[in-house]
Amino acid sequence: MIVIVSIEKRGIMTKERLKELRKEAGLTQNQVAEMIGVQGRNYQRLEITDALPPTRHLLALADYYNVSVDYILGRTDKREINR
Repeated sequence: MIVIVSIEKRGIMTKERLKELRKEAGLTQNQVAEMIGVQGRNYQRLEITDALPPTRHLLALADYYNVSVDYILGRTDKREINR
């Protein structure tokens, strides 16, 4: 089930989900930044601010963590990717 959330709340949920996924994987912010091809400072902003990540970063993160983009964005609580 997909949940409709405001852009503001989606940004808050996104940063929380990114931090949660990173910690579960045992990675540092710099390791994730390197994986998606950005500077550590830029990745840190994704976990601090309510801004939504660029699409290419969302896709890379979803692929790496094997979750759906909808999960990262807080549109669903299901991590599985629908195939």
